[in-house]
Amino acid sequence: MKAEPTFSLKDQLFNAEKVAYLAAQFSAAWRDFPTDTFVAAVMAKLPELELKARIIHISVCLQSVLPDNYPDALTIILKALPPELDPARSDDDFGDFIHAPLSEFIAMYGCSAEYLEISLAGLRENTKRFSVEGPIRTFINAFPAETLAFLTECAQSENYHVRRLASEGTRPKLPWAQKLVIDYHAPLSILDALFADQTRYVTRSVANHLNDIAKLDPALVVETLQRWKESGAQDEKEMAWICQHATRTLIKQGDPDALKLLGYGETPEIEISDFETSTPEVVIGEAFLFSFTLTAKKPQKLLVDYQMTFASDRDKQSQKVFKLKQLDVTEGKVTKIKKKHPMKLMTTRRLFPGTHTITLQVNGEPFDSLSFELVAPGS
Repeated sequence: MKAEPTFSLKDQLFNAEKVAYLAAQFSAAWRDFPTDTFVAAVMAKLPELELKARIIHISVCLQSVLPDNYPDALTIILKALPPELDPARSDDDFGDFIHAPLSEFIAMYGCSAEYLEISLAGLRENTKRFSVEGPIRTFINAFPAETLAFLTECAQSENYHVRRLASEGTRPKLPWAQKLVIDYHAPLSILDALFADQTRYVTRSVANHLNDIAKLDPALVVETLQRWKESGAQDEKEMAWICQHATRTLIKQGDPDALKLLGYGETPEIEISDFETSTPEVVIGEAFLFSFTLTAKKPQKLLVDYQMTFASDRDKQSQKVFKLKQLDVTEGKVTKIKKKHPMKLMTTRRLFPGTHTITLQVNGEPFDSLSFELVAPGS
């Protein structure tokens, strides 16, 4: 069964009102900007396009009304930019998506040796209003040495959006972005310069970058984090957060070195009892309930997760690990845990009726399992 979307993200981010707002910015920056022509051209095709295609479409429409000379067009784009994002904030300030076509324009029409310097400078200004982590990858692939040198400078910027670009734009597996041709080792010096940043928006990107590398080279990630910890350059609490966020994929995989880094490397000495469910049959859209009791046989740190194996219409079943609880227990400590897992339709995962199984996982090691039947509504 497929999820029914509750709203359209593409329509929320790119619509007639947003296009008119963008046109007004250009009209204020350049008195000859043909507002009506631009808006009509954009809206003629916008409704039929998906999100990424809308960004490209708006960029193409801009190119058709701006001066043919790229430097002149870029000057107008930079003049049309809104004020920089609030420098008083330190996180979750991505910017307005309607400005994405501006950096896309630079990648589409300014990625050449002739315009490299002004284009990179233009992206630096754009990222202070809306993240340019996607368009910068066009330049990394076309001019790797020059762009990495530029991003190395960005890592030293006073603006935290510019610093974040240095890490986010070079991620090996950035979602919804073109693949990089450079080796994943190439940006490591940039991460070394950013891990001690005082802004969570930046350190989250660094951690996500390492989590990408973890899918390619787990040992490198653990070694890098251990080296950063030992340097003492980052606040201890923030460094612990970076380690946890950067190793989340490895922890779900039960990687022993990552578990040890986080303090969960010890083999758990526990007893699981009363592992049961009050919902052996769950209707799609409702929730699966389970509970169990964990008894510790010695003092230890425990990371308790559960892996769900989903029913599938294919031979191979899919699995996903979900977080449950972190415990620091003493000998004989009894902990009762209850969990409600919604079995709702999602755009990122299809649900199929059939047997689903959960397996408790403590410090990366599997323990008891429990199954339930997922059924379609009305069956």
